Amino acid sequence: MTFGGAARLLPRLAAAFFLTTMALLTACSPTLNWREVRPEGTRLALLLPCKPDKAQKTVPLGGPATPLSMLGCDAGGATFAVAVAQLGDAAQAGPVLAQWQSLTLANMKAGPAQVSPLTMPGAAAILVKAQGRRADGTAVSGQAAYFAQGAQAFQVVLYADRITPELAETFFSSLKFE
Repeated sequence: MTFGGAARLLPRLAAAFFLTTMALLTACSPTLNWREVRPEGTRLALLLPCKPDKAQKTVPLGGPATPLSMLGCDAGGATFAVAVAQLGDAAQAGPVLAQWQSLTLANMKAGPAQVSPLTMPGAAAILVKAQGRRADGTAVSGQAAYFAQGAQAFQVVLYADRITPELAETFFSSLKFE
């Protein structure tokens, strides 16, 4: 190969190298950027794959108006959220969590749900899995953990068209009290 032939080949090799490098970098850029978050006023820590938005409202859980604070975000086609209800009385936790679960399943027009224990340091938790419909009628998969600590009741939810076991494991296994 002459010097002139190599000179003509060099731009092609550079372009191929550039395209390959860009493809690899794109493949490595994370859709889910996991970070630890701690809802204010709680001892709970968990991982969320995106910077959460915050909201607060008052809801009628268990009778009287209950302050509810939420953190949530959307990433990779899924919605991740944690909600904390300030009950005022730890004895209300069981009935409030049962009502919360029922309301959530009704809201998503869920079919039969699978309920199983969720291993979580510092709390007795359950994991509820269901298929349902969004408000616009499209199908949605939902998984939610319910648990309490003292007079605080928690709901941690994941909604997506399809929830992979790896995604659910990363999200729900991150739950812990510190």
